[in-house]
Amino acid sequence: MQFDILNLAVVLFLVAGVIFGAGPLIGSLLLAPKAKGGDLGLPYECGVVPYGPARTNFGINYYFYALLFLAFDVDVLYLFPVAAMYPSSQGWAVFWELVVFLGILALAVIYFWRKGVFTWPRRVNF
Repeated sequence: MQFDILNLAVVLFLVAGVIFGAGPLIGSLLLAPKAKGGDLGLPYECGVVPYGPARTNFGINYYFYALLFLAFDVDVLYLFPVAAMYPSSQGWAVFWELVVFLGILALAVIYFWRKGVFTWPRRVNF
């Protein structure tokens, strides 16, 4: 195997990639302040001084809202390709498919509303 200019370029780009990847990591280890204690050990809470332990249990309603958001967000993502292809489609078939899809989404929202998922329960203090 001969070592020509193309092989040299590949090796140089490989070395440059490793330097660009490892350089900031090594630089931060060498240049970062080494202070410990104080507020550095506290959990980050958007600039607000934390109150209580870092690990707390959240109510199940947080997870319900997160799952509902994900479900409806993914369903709404299906509307973007339909909206992009709608002007070039022929006939009323795409329109009625879209009406059925949005109707099913609306029925799901009504179902969750009737089940009381969207009502936030009051906290009971013992």
